Amino acid sequence: MKKLTTLAFVATLLVAGSAFAARTVNPVAAPNATFTFGVGGAAAGPSTTNNDDSCDIGVTPAATLLLPYFEVETSTRATDTFFTVVNTGYLPQIAHVVVWTDWSYPILDFNIFLTGFDVQPISMYDIIVNGIIAPIPNSTTLGGTSSSATASAGGVVLSPVGIFSGSNTSNPNINIATCGTLAGKIPEFVRKPVQDILTTGASPGVCTAAGSPASSHPTATSAVGYVTIDVAAVCSQNMPDSPTYVRSEILFDNVLTGDYEILNKAAGSNYAGGNPLVHIRAIPEGGPANTPLTGFQTNLPYTFYQRYEDVNFNPPLQNYDRRQPLPATFAARWIQGGPNAFNTSYRIWREGVTGPFTTCNGSGNTAGLNSALPVTAIVRFDEHENPAVQSGIPVSFPLPQTPGSTFPETSTTSTSSTQFPQFASGSPAGDVGGWMYLNLNSGTVCPTFCVANLSLHPNWPNAGARASQNWVIVSMNGGTGGASSNGLFGVDFDATWLGNGCNPPIGAPLNQVNPGIGPAGGILVCPAGDPGCTPGVGKYTGTNATP
Repeated sequence: MKKLTTLAFVATLLVAGSAFAARTVNPVAAPNATFTFGVGGAAAGPSTTNNDDSCDIGVTPAATLLLPYFEVETSTRATDTFFTVVNTGYLPQIAHVVVWTDWSYPILDFNIFLTGFDVQPISMYDIIVNGIIAPIPNSTTLGGTSSSATASAGGVVLSPVGIFSGSNTSNPNINIATCGTLAGKIPEFVRKPVQDILTTGASPGVCTAAGSPASSHPTATSAVGYVTIDVAAVCSQNMPDSPTYVRSEILFDNVLTGDYEILNKAAGSNYAGGNPLVHIRAIPEGGPANTPLTGFQTNLPYTFYQRYEDVNFNPPLQNYDRRQPLPATFAARWIQGGPNAFNTSYRIWREGVTGPFTTCNGSGNTAGLNSALPVTAIVRFDEHENPAVQSGIPVSFPLPQTPGSTFPETSTTSTSSTQFPQFASGSPAGDVGGWMYLNLNSGTVCPTFCVANLSLHPNWPNAGARASQNWVIVSMNGGTGGASSNGLFGVDFDATWLGNGCNPPIGAPLNQVNPGIGPAGGILVCPAGDPGCTPGVGKYTGTNATP
């Protein structure tokens, strides 16, 4: 299906000043499910539920999709990342796609026009190297004319629609006239600096430091970063770090789904993995752009795009984007080594600290603030429950300390790396697998602004006390360098989040008796109104043996 696309190069934003926009928070989201209790306090189940008041992230139609990490080998295409966007509704939608560096600098954007029930695959190699946004039919010229076009309106070439789909003009909340004609290739003068910045972190005359240097990438010619896809009202040329984007251009329809695949056919690797994109819902959903709701915009305490909002938004307009926030704590499986030489890497996305109009030049460069974000705690467990912490002590937790690990906005790191805790001389039990507790809260999202402005928002509790947002993908593949499992498999799956984005921040483990590791809701807790539950009975002291 033909697409209407436009693109914008972020160099146009370089004239804008930098700003740090850390936001205060509005009332904590309250669950609106009502429970009744049976004999002995046993829960009989919810009598009412409302999925549009949930902070839980799931694979459900959403208003924003996040590709947490992409990788492209620009010289040989040995590695490529593909993603797909699906419109699950019958009305047409505009999907605004933004390519970010691994230091959270928005470097390129384009728009995809999706008819009802449409699907569009994208190759990041085609975008970065070939400059092709979407495959163009042979009958389509670079000027946007096509023998297959069924109609046009106001100079806009319209995409064909299926028999179940609404017409191209049937969505009253989008302005199709802003989309222009079908775009051709991304011009070389735009594509070259984009490729330079994603591979080397800089581009002469454009950005002095917008991303990691090539020495930190898988190869010197690897392009890395992440992608966001938003449902939008217009074919915009604004980036999400422009307050105008959040205030007047994004929409709130939860209709998009998507997935990604990373293929690595390099010698000694030869694996592929895929996973759903991160689906971030708008809560509440629906309505036109640039029309504030009465009162607070959402019941969420903060939102995915909160740091890019206008610093002059008054309290009811805070969190205008309504997007669910992402969690901070995760449980992630690892297998490293062994007879089959398994490899595990974590593809980690972090929330940076930069706000509107991120810059990448000279002394005013703010993108560099996202290059090394700290973490609260990482604990590695082997299959015999032995913990290893940052200091390398494999028997118990040390006194509170600041972990030495730092990660940029997006990265992929092998679990064999010293960025993660290591046992002094291998697992005490000889295990080559286990799981890791990751508390990735950076503690740097809102260190001063929120607290300083608490008096302006007396109805907002816990201002300045929120955790930073994160996402973790576990990537496993066969060994390299001639190992018996070389090229036999590759799998990607999301790490388990231990709490959602509405949970307050969790501190570092204190000691062996009180590690503070576990589900955010706690263990041996009692629901309100349950008379058959006794909280706080202490740690389990039964006889089940560790295998």
